[in-house]
Amino acid sequence: MRRLRPPGSARSSRVECRARSPSGSGHDQDANTTMTPRIVIRAGREKSLRRRHPWIFSGAVDAVEGAPAAGDTVDVVDASGAFLARAAYSPSSQIRARVMSFDPAERVDATLIRTRLEHAIALRRRLGRLAPDGACRLVFSESDRLPGLIVDRYANHLVCQFLSAGAERWRDEIVAALGDLLSPRGIHERSEGAARRKEGLGSRRGTLLGDEPGEPVEYRSGRIVRRVAIGRGQKTGAYLDQQDNADRVARYAKGARVLDAFAYTGGFALTALAAGAREATLVESSKDALEQAAADAAANGLSDVRVVEGDVFEELRVMVARRERYDLVVLDPPKFVHSAEQIHAGARGYKDVNLLALKLVAPGGILATFSCSGHVDAALFQKIVAGAAVDSGRDVQILERLTQPPDHPVALEFPEAEYLKGLILAVS
Repeated sequence: MRRLRPPGSARSSRVECRARSPSGSGHDQDANTTMTPRIVIRAGREKSLRRRHPWIFSGAVDAVEGAPAAGDTVDVVDASGAFLARAAYSPSSQIRARVMSFDPAERVDATLIRTRLEHAIALRRRLGRLAPDGACRLVFSESDRLPGLIVDRYANHLVCQFLSAGAERWRDEIVAALGDLLSPRGIHERSEGAARRKEGLGSRRGTLLGDEPGEPVEYRSGRIVRRVAIGRGQKTGAYLDQQDNADRVARYAKGARVLDAFAYTGGFALTALAAGAREATLVESSKDALEQAAADAAANGLSDVRVVEGDVFEELRVMVARRERYDLVVLDPPKFVHSAEQIHAGARGYKDVNLLALKLVAPGGILATFSCSGHVDAALFQKIVAGAAVDSGRDVQILERLTQPPDHPVALEFPEAEYLKGLILAVS
């Protein structure tokens, strides 16, 4: 068993901060003066913290007292000096600090980290998500009071994403606690992407504890057995937020011709085939993902699978021109909206692809459509799809509303965690 901490990790880095004297004069203190680092919130900007929202944006910060490094714990106080929270500092991010505790008596240390992990694991156990051959999201960042940390479990392997300066600071302690609590065969890292860059952190992947998987890890997802190549693919290797929804959609699949657009490794299509679908067509831009889907289909004894590699918008347009029709169409596109500024353009993308999909649904058929863009809420998504329905000239009814599964919980004070929304629609 081995643990790694590469050179240049966040714990050893230091940043320059403006220090303010206790009197509030603003004069720089001597660099050798020992003090508890603090963030002072501008007057009137503490309301979200009193509502226990865990993010502190840079515009709300009046001053930084002391010289905290990236990931260090700082006390957060209001303009009068009253305690508000204890948070992980991130000097490079617009989210300048992420709250670890609102309790002034609670220390942020290895014991707290382990306790939070224990609570997260206990919740998944209560949800029945810890079957030995199953897969689930074990830790969901702020919703599990571990900001910036994602942990996905694939059978006896764990894959971690340390996406904030605070999560990076406690990386070793998190890995050690996960090893003690779950005794996995391996703990692996996929810390990559825009979230890391915004925190001033580089990308990193590799095995942190235990064995490197020499071949794809096998796990059961609902009706089918899947395989994930640890270290490759999107996110932690698979999209675990759609496992429950694949089973829900499969209820409409018996005897159906299925089109799975943005199929990735075919979770919706393969689950539909296992539920009695007549055939399935997968459209996806990733050759590797389609090869994995074909291999998973063969491993589950599923036939009548056709794969189409290419740009999904273009391929759907070709299908519309050919007047192809399917009894069940699934749209599970990647995130189209990454910021509030992209909402208009992203809404256009969602409308266009839903319009194409509606033209491909046979009369009396089903469209299951999703958005994973957090900036597009459920009401806006329904409005977009309704606009596509009007333009298509089809009569459409909502049969079911879908969201993320319970292993992706949403803390009431952190609505940003609710990102996945879906509709199952009857199309006539």
